[in-house]
Amino acid sequence: MKTEDLALFHRIAETGSLIEAADLLNLPKSTVSRRLQALEDELNIKLFHRQSRSMTLTSAGSHFYQRSQNILAQLDETLFEMTNDDAEISGHLRIQMFPIHSMKILMQAIFRFMDMHPKLTLEVISSSESVDMVKHNLDVAFVVEPALDTLDLVVRPIFTTDLRFYASPQYLAAHGTPKTPKEIEAHNVSMFRLSNGKIFNELFIGSEQEVRVRGNFCSNSIEVAVEFGLQGRGIVYAPSEVVAEYVETGELVTLLPEIQPHQGECFLAYPSRRYVSLASRRFIDYIMQELVPNGVPTNMSEQGPRRSCKASTGAFSDDVLRFPVKKSS
Repeated sequence: MKTEDLALFHRIAETGSLIEAADLLNLPKSTVSRRLQALEDELNIKLFHRQSRSMTLTSAGSHFYQRSQNILAQLDETLFEMTNDDAEISGHLRIQMFPIHSMKILMQAIFRFMDMHPKLTLEVISSSESVDMVKHNLDVAFVVEPALDTLDLVVRPIFTTDLRFYASPQYLAAHGTPKTPKEIEAHNVSMFRLSNGKIFNELFIGSEQEVRVRGNFCSNSIEVAVEFGLQGRGIVYAPSEVVAEYVETGELVTLLPEIQPHQGECFLAYPSRRYVSLASRRFIDYIMQELVPNGVPTNMSEQGPRRSCKASTGAFSDDVLRFPVKKSS
């Protein structure tokens, strides 16, 4: 049995489609079908129920999938152990990156990794959509909340950021300054629309104090939300490093400064039900070493203010911030 045919079987099982598996493997559908049939003939078992638009594992196929996962993982583990940490690696990595305010720091780390491994090619997909990583052939993803289906993902925190409420002096002069989290609920607050279309209006401050906000404006962009606050339209909830320069110049005022900020988190995620390639593992290890020194995620709010929002890749770049969903009691 060829290991590449075993990997092909896993890709079909994970996508549930010959066509999608063929696209991801960059092979003709006929080749994928032929190799799958040869594998079934070799094993003398039927691995899939074939339907017009989908492929579902048989009972025997499901058992073979579960047991053969270890084979692929052990093979990659062996290659990993035999490869010196400084050895050059090659291959291709597909990385999803939610458009987040700390993208520059992540991209700097990615570019340093590319310099270390010039034979490696990388593809970065900037998207706020929650997708099936295996089906879309993604090796790793940077997300600002483990909002994906974490049952099939390994999710590791890489940095945190301080989240607070801010408003302009003009808005506060016209509408008053809230003194408690509860009072913020009576104000006009910029809300966030998540990738699934839901408007996220449950924000947090301090030790998980929930603030249910309302307002006449929502966006999926931190830059747009900050501009909403700068224009005196209402209150904005944002990472402190994003608005630090505006606080310094007096254009924005920190609300409830006596309350500890909420700690937002960014995570590195990768599929748990697919073996991790050598290139992926090296990349994951590198990111963890770079951004999680001593096992403690870097607090981006302690790295100094990020320069003007308007100096980024456009007047209003498509930054997306997502917040931890309140845990049910």
